[in-house]
Amino acid sequence: MTKQEYWAACVTLSCGLALAGPASAQCEPEGDTQFVCGPISPEDLALVRETPWVIVASMEDDGYLSAADSRDGGTTRLFPTGTAVARHDSGQYADCPGMSTDGFRAHGISLRPGPGGLHDLYVVRHGAREAVEVFEVDARGSTPTLTWVGCAVAPDGLGLNAVVALPDGGFAATSPRTRDIWEWHATAPWVRVPGSEDIGPNGIEVSPDGAWFLVAGYASQSVIRLSRGQTPVQQTRVGVGFNVDNVHWAADGTLLAAGHTALTPSGVGDCIARRGCEGIVSFVARVDTDAMTQREIFRYPTDDRLILGTTAIQVGEELWVGQVAGGTHIVRVPLR
Repeated sequence: MTKQEYWAACVTLSCGLALAGPASAQCEPEGDTQFVCGPISPEDLALVRETPWVIVASMEDDGYLSAADSRDGGTTRLFPTGTAVARHDSGQYADCPGMSTDGFRAHGISLRPGPGGLHDLYVVRHGAREAVEVFEVDARGSTPTLTWVGCAVAPDGLGLNAVVALPDGGFAATSPRTRDIWEWHATAPWVRVPGSEDIGPNGIEVSPDGAWFLVAGYASQSVIRLSRGQTPVQQTRVGVGFNVDNVHWAADGTLLAAGHTALTPSGVGDCIARRGCEGIVSFVARVDTDAMTQREIFRYPTDDRLILGTTAIQVGEELWVGQVAGGTHIVRVPLR
């Protein structure tokens, strides 16, 4: 299923509806599987390093960013709030019109670690504008806080999905609508990545040296390694056997690719309407991006706790798996 077809189904069936039962009634552990309960449609996750906190992006109409505590599973809403703080960096984000909380629909997120407990958070948002919003994360206190510092409004025609902070500054974002990848720097806003034309990207990561993009090929059911800044462009793929939604690095340098079994437009529509999710399975594969090999490490048939898996990150010795389609659980399992 292409992302365009997914959004068409969402528009038809009011994708923002909560579909699972009350989270409090279904948050008890099941064997060695535990849950974080509360944030609706936790589509993407980002670990705040050297803290117990995970930033959660809720992909819903009037969605939000929250922080989940890995010690007790509690969650705290971070943005938007009635006390949201803005400190516009007009030098770096000169073309940004200012902070906007109306119709905030969070999607992909990426955190750039910084010194002294201060980090940069990049957030794809839909709603009042199609943009990447930028926040400072202050993790020095008992609970993380966010300060909005700027944004980069997407050019007309792009439909953003995932974002990754680049080691040389700026960020890259995928646009499934136009089937390519775009880089943004303050000195060179929104330049299409050579070789990404018609690649069909969803999630995205970048190698620590900035030489390679690692891309979730949703429709192609593959992880794509695409060269960055090299001539000629190089591209290799490894198939995983499921629709890859997001990719994130694990602590050992392998890549965690998360997604679900293939869906037709009517299939995802039925799932969102909570009529036909039976038979859908969520997966995570561990990918060796040097050898371009993969092995499955997580499989979860759809139930009221995990409807449609979209992302996976490593949190200590655990695997955390997020989802969309109105689910209100993040799955936690031992990372074997």
